[in-house]
Amino acid sequence: MPLQKLTLVLGGAASGKSAFAEDLLAADTRAKAYIATAEAWDAEMQRKISLHRERRGPGWRTIEAPRDLTSALGGISPAETVLLDCATLWLTNAMLAEADLPSEEAALLAALAACPAPVVVVSNELGLGLVPETALGRRFREAQGRLNQRLAAQADLVVFVAAGLPLVLKGALP
Repeated sequence: MPLQKLTLVLGGAASGKSAFAEDLLAADTRAKAYIATAEAWDAEMQRKISLHRERRGPGWRTIEAPRDLTSALGGISPAETVLLDCATLWLTNAMLAEADLPSEEAALLAALAACPAPVVVVSNELGLGLVPETALGRRFREAQGRLNQRLAAQADLVVFVAAGLPLVLKGALP
């Protein structure tokens, strides 16, 4: 079974969601595009980005897009498959830039719908943890929850990953 038009892979921090998403794309014979939303602001993030690159191996075209996912998705060929990792860092970047989140989300969802290739989006599920102490933390948690709900509504396949194990919430695994 081929990849769906849009797949959402959710999970907590260090749940195995990125590795699972990479495995989904590995089975597809098309060229691989990786849309990266992370920025290496410190040594810890630099190491994490390096580990992700090593795990993917050669053969992936990387597109650095911390904010402009519309342009990144617009440059995708139908001959590719796409991994967008991750929606949570993109949302963080948008919030820190004080962007208009509803219009940014609408543009992202439209770009995902218009993308001519299958896209797998990785995102963090934040609703299972403690209530954040700060107003900004609570605002972020709410924004992430809304974004995940909108992505899940549009997705053909939604998978929750915990301890490296997938649980299909919507659709069927290829």
